[in-house]
Amino acid sequence: QVRVAESGGGVVPPGGSLRLTCVGSGRIRSINVVTWYRQVSGKERELVASITGDGRTNYRDSVRGRFTISREVGSYTVNLDMNALKSEDTGLYLCTVDCTNGQSRRTYGGQGTQVTVLP
Repeated sequence: QVRVAESGGGVVPPGGSLRLTCVGSGRIRSINVVTWYRQVSGKERELVASITGDGRTNYRDSVRGRFTISREVGSYTVNLDMNALKSEDTGLYLCTVDCTNGQSRRTYGGQGTQVTVLP
């Protein structure tokens, strides 16, 4: 069993910063890719940023240069540092962990953490 937990959301004014954290726990042998998504009610889920097991990163165009995804060495923790936040960054941020668990590869997700950017 693998569990994924997100934290770090909150309410911030435009221009503010937040650090979101995604922690994987349980029977993880190796992580293939960790992805942050943003979900806004009535809209399709958007990929915000991802990082592979060997450290390659990918960003949505609208967040590139403002958001940074990183892995903590020696743990199954991925951080998403969000700077210069805009109202359009508001949403439920969900983390998925694509990992090898024993001999199978599966993707696990958490419940998400809410980010609200308000004047």
